[in-house]
Amino acid sequence: MEHTNLFIDGGWHDGAGGERFDVINPATEETLASVASADIADADRALDAAEAAMAEWRERTPRARGEILRKAFELFTARLPDFARLITLENGKARADAMGEAAYAAEFFRWFAEEAVRANGLITQAPASGARIIVQYKPAGIAVLVTPWNYPAAMGTRKIAPALAAGCSVIIKPASATPLTMLALMPLLEEAGVPPGLVNVLPSKKTGALVDHMLHDPRVRVVSFTGSTSIGRKLLLSAADQVLKPAMELGGNAPLIVFEDADIGKAVDGAMLAKMRNLGEACTAANRFYVHKDVAEDFTSRLAAAMGALKVGNGLEEDVDVGPLVNADTRDKVAAFVDDAMAKGARILVGGKPIEGKGFFYPPTVMTDVPENADCVTDEIFGPVAAIQTFTDQEDVIRRANDTEYGLVAYVFSEDFKRAMQVCERLDYGMVGLNRGLVSDPAAPFGGVKQSGLGREGGHEGMLEFMESQYISAEW
Repeated sequence: MEHTNLFIDGGWHDGAGGERFDVINPATEETLASVASADIADADRALDAAEAAMAEWRERTPRARGEILRKAFELFTARLPDFARLITLENGKARADAMGEAAYAAEFFRWFAEEAVRANGLITQAPASGARIIVQYKPAGIAVLVTPWNYPAAMGTRKIAPALAAGCSVIIKPASATPLTMLALMPLLEEAGVPPGLVNVLPSKKTGALVDHMLHDPRVRVVSFTGSTSIGRKLLLSAADQVLKPAMELGGNAPLIVFEDADIGKAVDGAMLAKMRNLGEACTAANRFYVHKDVAEDFTSRLAAAMGALKVGNGLEEDVDVGPLVNADTRDKVAAFVDDAMAKGARILVGGKPIEGKGFFYPPTVMTDVPENADCVTDEIFGPVAAIQTFTDQEDVIRRANDTEYGLVAYVFSEDFKRAMQVCERLDYGMVGLNRGLVSDPAAPFGGVKQSGLGREGGHEGMLEFMESQYISAEW
């Protein structure tokens, strides 16, 4: 928490307007720090810095850019406990979960250090004209990155690393609830050799006006956003005016399907990971559980036992499994989902009541007999609640799983590989975890379909989101 000001052009600034806002520890409700709030003048200064820095950065060889990203990975890895502690302080997640995020965040620097040298084009001959078709990839331009509070480190590095690998400069608007981790990353990048102005961080309580202003600057060519679908739609409207290249990782409503031939132990372990990673505060969190009637009792009882055994408390403590939710609104929304389901006939097997006292805590909760009209079936819970329904027919469960405007990730558990693959291919989701509760990987293309977003992060595709292909027609 040493750095609480804006980071522009390699230096720390109070902000043109002199405004600040508090960052709250969700476990204690105490103020962690007062952070500078950027306004329009700060955005313009950052854009000027990003433009100047990119002019030199894009001319560096891919290997030179990759070596700096590799150094960032090494420095980050050496400081994982420090970043994990800061993540827990401002986000609330338990220590082990925070360490997992920190390690995941570091991996994006390593992966894109390697991808920086692989923006391969092609040369071929046009079948009709005989002319040569030459295709190369070029940096798209300044990228505006808008990141969420649920992964304060990883959602930033997942965007910064591919942008820098591609040859772009960036301006980051971190979530107001969790800006400290991204600010703490800046000295590390400076030490790694990232030049001043290439990466700028603008915390702000005026997110809408600030981002809209930047998206209407002709120097900006990419907008990358992770967050709710409703905000994503607004950003797409703003991006349309300048016809920006959008990368949108939006909301989810993930189904988790357990077939009658599933390994129930494996399914429960996968469900715990898919549901309780980051307390369920993730777009990839399992939201709707569809369990075959023949194994529903066994699966549900084991899941309830596993959820009930988790210890809730301040995430800084060694033996705590589940920390607080990020703020009071999130906790109250989770409680409202549970109350609504209970009023419509759901049964609580474990949890189900808010924890009194300081901190935004809600216990791990398992509900069964959840009806189709429960609010938690149609909306993201974003909390530690497993809502279980049953099925008997494969066609029916595929229909129910696809019956949502979202299409980010789904989970399937079955020991019949042929059947499982057939089901995976019929699910309208950008990602599927097959007998796994975790799909996120820096080497894989992360993203959804339908209202869950546009483009992909991670994998080879992640770098191409910050590049434009150029075709040259030539004869020789």
